[in-house]
Amino acid sequence: MERHAKNILVTGGAGFLGSHLCEKLIQAGNDVICVDNLYTGSKENIRELLTSSRFEFLRHDITFLLYVEVDQIFNLACPASPIHYQHDPVQTTKTSVHGSINMLGLAKRVNAKILQASTSEVYGDPEVHPQEESYWGRVNPIGPRSCYDEGKRCAETLFFDYRRQHNLSIKVARIFNTYGPRMRPSDGRVVSNFIVQALTNQPITIYGDGTQTRSFCYVDDLIDGLLRLMDTGDDVTGPFNLGNPTESSMIELAQLVIELVGSSSSIDFKPLPIDDPRQRQPNIDRARRTLGWSPSVQLRDGLAKTIAYFDGLLRSEGLVQ
Repeated sequence: MERHAKNILVTGGAGFLGSHLCEKLIQAGNDVICVDNLYTGSKENIRELLTSSRFEFLRHDITFLLYVEVDQIFNLACPASPIHYQHDPVQTTKTSVHGSINMLGLAKRVNAKILQASTSEVYGDPEVHPQEESYWGRVNPIGPRSCYDEGKRCAETLFFDYRRQHNLSIKVARIFNTYGPRMRPSDGRVVSNFIVQALTNQPITIYGDGTQTRSFCYVDDLIDGLLRLMDTGDDVTGPFNLGNPTESSMIELAQLVIELVGSSSSIDFKPLPIDDPRQRQPNIDRARRTLGWSPSVQLRDGLAKTIAYFDGLLRSEGLVQ
């Protein structure tokens, strides 16, 4: 693995995943440029990094050109929860497509290695379970989620075309459900929803009958996977599934959160949203073989850390006594 200090650009660096990535890169002795338009990111996520001489924050939208000199680019910029990416779907698509074009153009100009944070949503509502990277997916191209799903699929196309046309050093990671501290309480994701509702003793909302499944990866494991992928040679491109292969139903997750919080919350069932996938589980054999990576944090342990974060956040806002 490469060890010398580098100049690294992280787009979406003030977001949930981006802030954790910036932190790890700084700890490893790198110089980091964090770019974020703060649509879903927050300066609070990077507050402790702002005093570091190795860290620079730029408020910028990657749908516009950016000129910096870097060795590596982690392209994480894009709203990732349905509430946020459906709020302005045209801008979501532009971030994935125009943003990728701009970052790939930058990487080509400065000869930088570039990693795309893609998503398990490229598989849509899958007919193959668990999902492996060779599966092409089952995506509705005109549905309310397609701005994100198809935007990310097009971004992958662009990355591989830049590889074929310009011999660019690319990496593509397909990120499955990830959770941990610095998630936004109102982001609409299932883990943050359940925890906030449990901490405030509100009914926990389950969409559908609760038998639909997801696979939850703790943020530290996911960041480790991204770093391992970036440190591979130019011949390794991906895509790589990065996620936890252990599957949990929504009812199982809700019951575990209630137990860990010690909450009196009941469970409230509501209709399943349009195009919401029934199953989501990664096959990570490729990541195991090539990256030597697999998640190590158990769901119970990761949830306990995440609950502690949200408990402190809600107490500081006077929402929990």
